[in-house]
Parts: sequence; C-alpha cells; structure tokens
Amino acid sequence: MQHADRMPVRMLAIYYDDPASVAEADLRSMACMSCLADVELPEGFSRQTLMGGEYAVLRHKGPYADLASAYQWLYGVWLPQSGRLPADQPCFEEYLNNPREVAPAELLTDIYVPLAPA
Repeated sequence: MQHADRMPVRMLAIYYDDPASVAEADLRSMACMSCLADVELPEGFSRQTLMGGEYAVLRHKGPYADLASAYQWLYGVWLPQSGRLPADQPCFEEYLNNPREVAPAELLTDIYVPLAPA
C-alpha cells in the first residue's frame, strides 16, 4: 500500500504500558499507519509522532501470538546485557507483511525499543 505520492504506508502499533505490571484491562495501545505531516486526518483519527533517536530493533518471524517471548528476550536478556537503558518513550511494532497474505509462520514484525542516550 502507498500514499498518493508513492510514500509506502507503514503499519504500526504503539504500546504505552508494560503488560507485566499493568492489568490487561488497563493496557493502552494505538494502531497506526504512517502519513505525511500535511495529510488531513478523518474525523476520529489523531496524529502521533514517534520520537527520533536510537532504537534496539528485533525482527520477529512467526505468529503474533509468539511476540511475548520476543519481548521477554529483548527486555530480559538483550537489554541488560547491552548495558543500555530504555528511554522514557513507548515501544512500537512495525508489521512488515499482511496476515491476510502470508501464513502465520511467515509473519514479520519489527519490535522497536527506544534507547536512552548512552
């Protein structure tokens, strides 16, 4: 999918809470797609801006149901071993293919964790 000017549309989800410390009913997230800054949004939509800076990125291949284990490894193993700290910004996922077009085992999802300055 592309915008009218040929900019590829990126499908994203922003996650504001840690599911290990927030009750499931209270978890906050937002389904998103990329757009140009001057695009007028339809009623009921809002604009969110992701902050620039360094991110740890983990590419997950497989069903969305398996993403929890990818997050556990990223936050529980890689992050502590890296010597880096997460920034005070939400993490987000980018969905690189479409679950209507590929089998669950072929789904590709990039998990972005913002990093605090080193």
